[in-house]
Amino acid sequence: MVKTIRRKTRQTYSAEEKIRIVLAGLRGEESISALCRREGISESLYYSWSKEFLEAGKRRLSGDTARQATSPEVKDLRVEALALKECVADLTLENRLLKKSMTGAGEVEE
Repeated sequence: MVKTIRRKTRQTYSAEEKIRIVLAGLRGEESISALCRREGISESLYYSWSKEFLEAGKRRLSGDTARQATSPEVKDLRVEALALKECVADLTLENRLLKKSMTGAGEVEE
């Protein structure tokens, strides 16, 4: 029963609030324990947020993260790629036909 009450009254923090708290801790103007007491969070929660924050920054700076494309963008790019493939196929066919017409159908080049 106590766990249920704690779960329902648990505060959720937005990404902006987490970033604000982590940055306050990184500034070092006050101790982590004082910061956590003031914000009403445990130190382990602060350190897990801090680790996530620093890892995300590290990945972003190293270029590991790919840009997330929205669904309409992906759909448009697929349609465009298909149209370009069809265009290449048409041009390749025309090129072969022109080559055959210039050398004569069925004649072997020497």
